[in-house]
Amino acid sequence: MSIFGSDALKGKKIAIVATDGFEQSELEKPKKYLEGEGAETHVISLKSGSIKGWDEKDWGDKVDVDKVIGDVKVADYDALVLPGGQMNPDVLRTEPAVVSFVSEFVRSGKPVAAICHGPWVLVEADAVRGKQITSWPSLKTDVKNAGGHWVDETVVVDGNLITSRNPQDIPNFNEKIKEVLIGKK
Repeated sequence: MSIFGSDALKGKKIAIVATDGFEQSELEKPKKYLEGEGAETHVISLKSGSIKGWDEKDWGDKVDVDKVIGDVKVADYDALVLPGGQMNPDVLRTEPAVVSFVSEFVRSGKPVAAICHGPWVLVEADAVRGKQITSWPSLKTDVKNAGGHWVDETVVVDGNLITSRNPQDIPNFNEKIKEVLIGKK
């Protein structure tokens, strides 16, 4: 058991898919929280090495990449996290391997958590049709055009999708990921 968390997620493996331009807090805080609850996390990206975050108004820190998207399988993970930042999901949604991985993850029924601009990747994976979704406000029209129902709430769960709006929602976002993974809703 961690001094800062619990073992509630011990044995769970979480995929965090991101690339350069991810919102720093939206990757690092969920990663730290999930690890503090006992989960193993893997940062998965388009290239090996490291990716560089965006910290509100300028470039942030680098994060090491654990795996490349072409080398991972949905079967290896219990949940998927899609951090936001404007650049990160805009690049990811143009990558067929990422869209395919996300689409397969959604179809698997396993939890898929996306925050801020992260739902752009869900839109591209045709995963929001008929779902209630929240996101950064500028994605409202994209969600609606993709057949989703956009709402302005801190965190929304619809089926296996967990969505939040912005960095201020991270504590609720993190807690909801944990609740869904341990079977509380």
